[in-house]
Amino acid sequence: MKNTLIAVAVAALTCGSTASAQTYNTNLIYTVNQVIPDGDFSGLALSTNLTGMSGTVSDLTLGLNILGGNNADLYAYLAGPNGGFAVLLNRVGVDLANPYGYEDSGFSITLGSAAASNVHHYQATGFTLNGNDQLTGFWAPDGRNISPLSPPAAFDTAPVTATLDSFVGTNPNGLWTFYIADVSGGASGILESWELSLTTVPEPSTLALAIVGGLLLGGVFRRRKQVKAINQ
Repeated sequence: MKNTLIAVAVAALTCGSTASAQTYNTNLIYTVNQVIPDGDFSGLALSTNLTGMSGTVSDLTLGLNILGGNNADLYAYLAGPNGGFAVLLNRVGVDLANPYGYEDSGFSITLGSAAASNVHHYQATGFTLNGNDQLTGFWAPDGRNISPLSPPAAFDTAPVTATLDSFVGTNPNGLWTFYIADVSGGASGILESWELSLTTVPEPSTLALAIVGGLLLGGVFRRRKQVKAINQ
């Protein structure tokens, strides 16, 4: 009887959570229109404070609109308020075979973990540049958590570990920081805008917990009645 009751309670919690686990989508666009300092690690550090968000992060994408400059010079990351760190760009194209990286001028892209191809080697796959010479499309973030001044060979062996998946399960409320820098002199790009899109899932509802509590309490009452009947 005890094992059966526990199984029913767990099933009720699962059903209740599923029923209440609607997702919430929040799309935030930040217009910047600032020059990214050329050859300067101070870069642009842009923060946004999110409040009133429900639940935890289940998915996240980030849009980038950068005009001009040299793509291979850029390093960018996103840091969350309650854990999570993703390297978005890290000297795209740089490796032992191509120590200077990709010299296209700008990005008009969305970065997300569900993308099929990593942005670091975008020229090795099908890619499209728009009329402004900006890379377009949906790409996985670079994720190579090494110094952008590392030797080219290091980019071949560095694991992809700092991804947007690191934010999954975290509380979205608090200070988010987007940082981008041009770490090699020669040409300056303009960060026109960046976009943060969050999908959150609520915590298990109090209704589900109430159902479980009711089932457990009901089981206690039934057990007491059975004991009383036996004693009579």
